Amino acid sequence: MSEQTGDIAITRNGAAQIARLNRPHKKNALTGPMYQAMCDALEAGDADPSVAAHIFLGLPGAFSAGNDIGEFLASAMGDNAVTKAVLRFIRLLPKVQKPMLAGVDGLAVGIGTTLLFHCDLVYATPDSRFQTPFLNLGLVPEAGSSLLMPARLGYARAFEMLVLGTSMDAEAMREAGLLNAVVAANELEGKVISAAEALAMKPPSALAAAR
Repeated sequence: MSEQTGDIAITRNGAAQIARLNRPHKKNALTGPMYQAMCDALEAGDADPSVAAHIFLGLPGAFSAGNDIGEFLASAMGDNAVTKAVLRFIRLLPKVQKPMLAGVDGLAVGIGTTLLFHCDLVYATPDSRFQTPFLNLGLVPEAGSSLLMPARLGYARAFEMLVLGTSMDAEAMREAGLLNAVVAANELEGKVISAAEALAMKPPSALAAAR
């Protein structure tokens, strides 16, 4: 199964449903329709007994550059559709019933990083960079990251990322506890899919309870 919804491609690999951010000219900066497409996919996958796990992927060199600034400015001027799409996604993440995995290569900015704190398994390439420059834009941290990031990374590193806006490389994030492994770019997707296949072999009810 394959479905292209705007700049999101929804595909299946066995029991894994893959949402691939596919907006290369904007380094996968997220728009309202992209948020809606991911929400629809997550809800459909959770309701489908043949789906065992959700996978988020980007493109070589760009997992996501964060929110589309043009749309963000439009939303500040009263485009409620964009705001509703973002809030729908952020509120849905902690409610997803099946495991979520991510494979990161390159930029992971803003939601490109905060999304990962809701994932059960995260893999990244050595060239990946993680940054949450919310305060630089006059914003507060999103998606529960002011709670989840200190819990996972420790207060000092979380403050550095969320308040100073410091960029972290993949190895630092692995040592801090966000990443399960740092893998070569040509092995990234295979690693993520292999992990999803292993999860699909688990008894579903026991997996849900353990998660």
